[in-house]
Amino acid sequence: MKVSFPYMGTSQIAFRALLEDLGHEVVVSSPGKRTLTLGTKHAPEFACIPFKILLGTYIEALEEGSDMIITSGGHGPCRAGHYGQLHEEILRDLGYDFEMVVFESLTDDFRDFFTNIRKVTGDEISWWQILRLLRKGWARLKALDAVEKLSHKVRPRELKQGATTEAFYKAQKMIGEAETTAEVKEAKKAGIKLLQHVEQDEDYVPLKIGLVGEIYVVLEPSANLEIEKTLGEMGVEVDRSIYLTEWTTDHTFFMPNEETVEEAARPYLNQLVGGHGQESIGNTVLYAQDGFDGVIQLAPFTCIPEIVAKSILPQVSKDYNIPFLTLFLDEKTGKAGTITRLEAFVDLLARRRDIERGELS
Repeated sequence: MKVSFPYMGTSQIAFRALLEDLGHEVVVSSPGKRTLTLGTKHAPEFACIPFKILLGTYIEALEEGSDMIITSGGHGPCRAGHYGQLHEEILRDLGYDFEMVVFESLTDDFRDFFTNIRKVTGDEISWWQILRLLRKGWARLKALDAVEKLSHKVRPRELKQGATTEAFYKAQKMIGEAETTAEVKEAKKAGIKLLQHVEQDEDYVPLKIGLVGEIYVVLEPSANLEIEKTLGEMGVEVDRSIYLTEWTTDHTFFMPNEETVEEAARPYLNQLVGGHGQESIGNTVLYAQDGFDGVIQLAPFTCIPEIVAKSILPQVSKDYNIPFLTLFLDEKTGKAGTITRLEAFVDLLARRRDIERGELS
């Protein structure tokens, strides 16, 4: 069967491998200009950029013969929880014939969750084999997150621009091609070594910026115009507040959540407003407490949870003396203009740090 799923950062490597292990042909590719054009053409005008990018990727996958689209649902005030159903209606109106499988949270409906697993795996594979494949997929996701975190520390210190990105891509390839869980772990070690061997200026002390915001635009480079790479090559160490493995642990597995972020946000926003609005506030407080130089909030244009967060962030910035920059993203956002705004923000932070150190009057 030909299957597709939402393309989101490096997670597509793990999901592709998992579905290929199940015997499917995977139809998914990195979102490009045509992807966004298709999504924008067929989406409601008020829809956010993640909705449009995903719709565009689904159309491209169906054009290539995909039989099934696998996606996730959600609950709470954020409209993203209904995107699976809305995408399906639009695609059927366009005349496509396919099966849509929407995974809601395991805690919402056990029966529905496991029924969906069987739709994807078929009945011939045992639950034990499924569990083993899921464990391997989880190890692959963790390995990808680990090398990506390290790349954010190495890139601002690299002596040859692009060396970190090249090593990171090689690490992704090794992790993606590993065939067993043991090989995934070995590939992770090899990927970390590759990044550690990138020539670096060990004496350089970069500015540190935390990234907060809505999960899709934070994780997917095509949506955020490669902001992590751009900032890294400006000499800035980036810390991302969301990684898929950490988010999944907090929201899917019955693990007790670390309430630090929620507690940090509580004086300013004491309830869930959908999406990651509350987390954007809490993480900004935590970044300030950890001595970061600034915070960048990434938000899809029209995203209500992030609009709520943006209205509160000026007070957080004042109370904790930490500058922040909000970037709203949609199909009209240009990379050149975004880079100019980032350069201005980084210059401001650098000047501020120099004044605090007494190196500039």
